[in-house]
Amino acid sequence: MPKATVAAIIHPAGDRRTILLTRRNVNPFNGLWCLPGGHVEEFEPAETAVRREVKEETGLDFVPDTFVGWFEEIFPEHRFHAVALAFAGAGSGALQSQPDEVSEMAWFALDDALAMPLAFTHNLVLQHYARSLEK
Repeated sequence: MPKATVAAIIHPAGDRRTILLTRRNVNPFNGLWCLPGGHVEEFEPAETAVRREVKEETGLDFVPDTFVGWFEEIFPEHRFHAVALAFAGAGSGALQSQPDEVSEMAWFALDDALAMPLAFTHNLVLQHYARSLEK
């Protein structure tokens, strides 16, 4: 059965073309960069889940203002099947590393992030987000 997950495209207030990525410190995709996010807990609204996951992984307060879309994540080789709900919005506060899940965090220009190999379907998520900025 697929799980519900959330992914956050976090940008500084007023700069939608700079985004925060985290480097995973857990499997699957250990060592790859990705968008902050994670699993939706039972009976938890998706927007609450994305705010919680961002706070847990980065220390930032996240205010989602855009639903970017949903993305199927099917990786049989990792025994992973999820439907990811992606949100974009501003992050505020101080970055605080969470070494249990995240080994590194950094801000990237959107174009640079689009050129990187990202975990899960996060390249596709960012492509969709970048197209939405062009409208």
